[in-house]
Amino acid sequence: MAAPIRTSTTTQSAQQFRAPPSRNFSSPEVIALLLSLLWIVMSAAYFFFVDTSEAPDDPLRVMMTVVAVFLPVAVIWVGAATARSARIMREEATRLQAAIDGMRKTYLDGQRANAATADPAVARKLDEIAAAQKQTESAIVTFTSSRERRQEPVRIEGPVDEASFDQTKLELGTTAEDIQPPILRADFIRAVNFPENPEDNVGFGALRRALKDRKASKLIQAAQDVLTLMSQDGIYMDDLRPDRARPEIWRKFANGDRGPSVSALGGIRDRSSLALTSGRMRQDPVFRDTVHHFLRQFDKSLIEFCEEADDTEVAALSETRSARAFMLLGRVAGTFD
Repeated sequence: MAAPIRTSTTTQSAQQFRAPPSRNFSSPEVIALLLSLLWIVMSAAYFFFVDTSEAPDDPLRVMMTVVAVFLPVAVIWVGAATARSARIMREEATRLQAAIDGMRKTYLDGQRANAATADPAVARKLDEIAAAQKQTESAIVTFTSSRERRQEPVRIEGPVDEASFDQTKLELGTTAEDIQPPILRADFIRAVNFPENPEDNVGFGALRRALKDRKASKLIQAAQDVLTLMSQDGIYMDDLRPDRARPEIWRKFANGDRGPSVSALGGIRDRSSLALTSGRMRQDPVFRDTVHHFLRQFDKSLIEFCEEADDTEVAALSETRSARAFMLLGRVAGTFD
């Protein structure tokens, strides 16, 4: 649909811009012709009725006579040419304005047509990404809800015989989460990367185990929040291709270094993602608070992770979706400055 609209409108604009065939005589030229003939007739009548035979044959007098006859005619035609040029310029300006209006209309029609006839493959890919994101979010919510239900206290009516419970008594203020074994680093890496698709059983298993860890669950929840908010602007971590930072740079950041030594962590070069994120940071206070909360949680988790992890594990963590979100948001927020 876009091509026919563009072709027809362009042809119409070209026809409007093409100069029409010029007429032989315009009104100023006709007036100039009549004035010229009148002046020549009056000059001829003068020389016919006035006796000039007794006038001396002076060359200067002859030249002045010729000038007196033909100079007014020349002035008349100069005025006619000026009027003709002004008329042509006005017509050209009108046609040029019409052509510009036609090209502007062609551009707007083409934009609307292209938006209406977008590549179905691209639209289908975007729909698949959005559907996968929604499925992942639903699965995370399901795991979180199940975990919360398991933590609800069981109400028992009637007297309770404490001897009947074969359960280890915990100290005051100690919860079941506090005595859980620490999460494996491999599970932590897979969990902060989130499952690849609904069939990623290994990823969901790692996510389930990470949600049982109090510290890891806070980071996962914060990462889920920012990823969901950024997906509303069409920003997905799988689309980003950041510059890789060496593990020692991540360790320097974990040790508190800032400035040029850790600037490689802001290796996100996608201008549209940076611009959209920066604009939303300025305009949306909820998004800004969510981003700062995520940056704090990732910073804390990174410090603890780098204390025991080797370079291979640090490199694997830097490839996760949560780490890419940290690189993007950290660069926008100035965390690496």
